[in-house]
Parts: sequence; structure tokens; C-alpha cells
Amino acid sequence: MSKNKSGNAEIVIKKYANRRLYDTSTSQYVTLDHLRDLVKKGVNFQVIDAKSGDDLTHGVLAQIIFEEESRGANLLPVDFLRQLIGFYGDSLQTVVPGYLQMSMDNFTQQQEEYRSKVGEAMMSPQATMALIEEQTRRNMEAFGKTMRMFTPFVPATSAEADAPEAQAGTPKEGEDDIAQMREELDDMRAKLDQLLKAKK
Repeated sequence: MSKNKSGNAEIVIKKYANRRLYDTSTSQYVTLDHLRDLVKKGVNFQVIDAKSGDDLTHGVLAQIIFEEESRGANLLPVDFLRQLIGFYGDSLQTVVPGYLQMSMDNFTQQQEEYRSKVGEAMMSPQATMALIEEQTRRNMEAFGKTMRMFTPFVPATSAEADAPEAQAGTPKEGEDDIAQMREELDDMRAKLDQLLKAKK
């Protein structure tokens, strides 16, 4: 076993040219399903190229997601995938990973609460909307923190401070992106309303 950046022990998986995966902790060849089970159990592992030693963990985890999606476990909506693809090469590309990480960390920390609320949502459309709104609010807060980390503070000049726009409160950098996310939330709410009406 090796240790990751946090100092925690992790299993080393070697990937060979024939795409076979070798678990060095058990001295056995394993499959993607085995690695998926390790993830579900919270076991850390690193996948490296058996020849070059390059870290292949990111690609292998993405492959596991692809396999799960192809089996019908659709956790990633088509619209979300399109939006995600649209951020490649965008000026916000460096911000997106941090935002997604914080959103997922927040969701993971509150997962027991969400499980309980999802049970209620099965019976109540109002509970469903409340759950979506609460998660969106938390995501918006996380996004705001991320944007502040990437937005340098520029002191206003005396002339700018006296300007009517400054006194009224000019929009901060990143608010346009937040406004766009709110519009997307409204669209999602509308679609959910249609879905709930169709089930009645």
C-alpha cells in the first residue's frame, strides 16, 4: 500500500497494457466492478500504469461511472452532461471542479437527512420541492464561496465610491453566473411540476 496526500493508506492497482487490473494488496487480478465496490466501501486506491507509473485513477473512475451509466443507473442527467461539456475550455473551467466537489461534499455530509426527506418526498410534492430548494440554496452558497476565492478584491476609487451605481450596489463579479443558475433552477422546477402533474 502507498499513502495519498492526506497521509492515508491506499491500495495500489496496476493497469497493464492488456487493460488487466492487478490489486497489489491481494496479489490478484480484479475487475472494474471490484474497484466500484471498493469505492462504495470507502476504500482508497490509486491506479497506476504498470510500465510508466503514471497515475490513471481519474480515467479509471470515469470509466466506472461510464459503465454504471451504460447499465441504466442514470445519475447524470443529459442536460447536466451537456452543461458540463460546455464548461470545457470556458473561462469558468477552473472553478467548476471546486464547485462540484463542495456540492458533493455537502450532499454527502447531509446524506442521512436527505434519505429521510426523499422518503417524505415520495408521498408529498411539496416535500420534493422543499428538498430541491434546500439543496440548491446550499449549492448557491458553495458557489458564492468558490467565486470569491477566484475573484481578486479591487479597492474602489473615491470617484467610483461616490458614483450612483456604487451607492446603489453594483453587481459583483460572478453574479451573472449565479443568476443563470437560478434561471436553470426555475426551468427544473417547471419540469418537476409537469412530471408531478402527469403522475396524478
